Amino acid sequence: MNDELPQLPAVDDIQNLLRFEYEEGRIWLGEERMILLRSSEMQALRRELIDSLGMDRAKGLLIRMGYIAGQQDAATAKKLRPDAPLFDIFSVGPQSHMVTGQVKVTPIKLEMDEQRQTFHGIFNWENSFEAEIFLAEYGVSYEPVCWAQIGYATGYTSHFMGRQILFREQGCVGCGEKICRIEGRPVEEWDDCEELLRYYRPDRIADQLFELQSQVTSLRENLTKDQSFGDLVGCSQKFLQVRELLAKAAESRVTVLLLGETGVGKDMFATALHKGSPRRDKPFVAVNCAAIPRDLIEAELFGVEKGAFTGADQSRPGRFERAHGGTLFLDEVGELSLQAQAALLRVLQENELERVGDTRTRKVDVRLVAATNEDLGRAVEEGRFRSDLLYRLNVYSVTVPPLRERLDDIPELVRHFIAKYGALHGKSIQGVTDKAMQMLRDYHWPGNIRELGNIMERGIILVEQGGYIEAAHLFPHLAAKESVKQVVASGDPGWLVETVDQMLEAGCELGQVEREMTVRALDRVGGNVTRAAKLLGLSRAALDYRLKKNKC
Repeated sequence: MNDELPQLPAVDDIQNLLRFEYEEGRIWLGEERMILLRSSEMQALRRELIDSLGMDRAKGLLIRMGYIAGQQDAATAKKLRPDAPLFDIFSVGPQSHMVTGQVKVTPIKLEMDEQRQTFHGIFNWENSFEAEIFLAEYGVSYEPVCWAQIGYATGYTSHFMGRQILFREQGCVGCGEKICRIEGRPVEEWDDCEELLRYYRPDRIADQLFELQSQVTSLRENLTKDQSFGDLVGCSQKFLQVRELLAKAAESRVTVLLLGETGVGKDMFATALHKGSPRRDKPFVAVNCAAIPRDLIEAELFGVEKGAFTGADQSRPGRFERAHGGTLFLDEVGELSLQAQAALLRVLQENELERVGDTRTRKVDVRLVAATNEDLGRAVEEGRFRSDLLYRLNVYSVTVPPLRERLDDIPELVRHFIAKYGALHGKSIQGVTDKAMQMLRDYHWPGNIRELGNIMERGIILVEQGGYIEAAHLFPHLAAKESVKQVVASGDPGWLVETVDQMLEAGCELGQVEREMTVRALDRVGGNVTRAAKLLGLSRAALDYRLKKNKC
């Protein structure tokens, strides 16, 4: 690109990404959650940083903060304007800086070549908020003061070009000049590049803080070692209550019955119970009773002697014998046949069993953990489950809460699944976007943690190496609804024209559309007419009239 720069492109596409959810207390720029801060707040924060860390360290911290923000914007620039000229695509960064109220950017010179990875850019900055708050607090400086903004320019351009590009302020309002001017070049073209680069490296004080944090973590692990319990992930109150109940049961050999919906992770809790018990070095054997045919379940659990039935060509131990000294986990125990239930009851009472087709008894030392998503009390009433077995299993029952009741655990679970599936699929993932995390927290999770794991694996497969998992990677249908909201908010009538054309072609009448919209609005607000009227953009009286007319 030469020195004759075109005008900055229209900023409508970036403005359309900015959405205010007033009633929810959230602001979005695309998938990133934003906040509005007063310049006085930033001034106070900057003063606190300088007073606490000193001028040089505060400068480095703010530069690195800006650098991260610039990298994130560069990752979305080409997605936002995929078919635009290179100048227009690059302009997403400067224009994002403007839309968010940081500074007005005017390109003076821009030479860049993606193929050769060359770059030289000069930009004027006007109305820099950093320069304004510095002057208000400290007066004229002897060196440039737009630290976070210069970090943003460096982070954005470096990520955009795929190589390290360093910007510096060649002039700054904070130094008493009329305008701020920045220049960016490849790192090796700056004679003092090492001096510039040191602000982009973690400060020694940060290293010291991380070292102290590691020491505190180590101390905490040592202090709570006796209270630790397996590899369970969570921090919510309900999760901690369940973990505490199981930790208390772990030291004994009491039979534990895990209750809860499908997918809540009962198998993980059973594994943690075993690992937290004195039997941790002995076998842990898991059986899904629903996955084994009823006529074979006894042989699978208790073993079989050669010739006991057709196909029994040799004797073999069952799962109980394999779990001797350790723990046997029976998942979906409600699926056992009545005959198998009777045999199981005997083992629990006598600590001995008979293999199918054998008359000898064998002693077994097994700690039983059972699980079900079924109401066993109702199964007893219906004659499908033995009451005496239920009493035996229900000595120590623990209900694992569904994911919708432990939403505070989602961020930690997300990190767990990113680490797990990232390693499985050979991907290094930065994390999830703010919007994706919000949608994860808003979702009702009928499939619980199993569904969350599947959704996260899908996201990791779809996301680019080193990127952030977006809402569309996790919830394509819900993300599509969000995009419709954005289009509506933008005022673009194109989507509505297309929808109306489709309805007219289908022979849909106006009264039918009006009636359906009214019914859906009432359903969404639980029948509250005032709220439904607000949702439809009508007065309460106007909606009452339509309800009577359409007999809704």
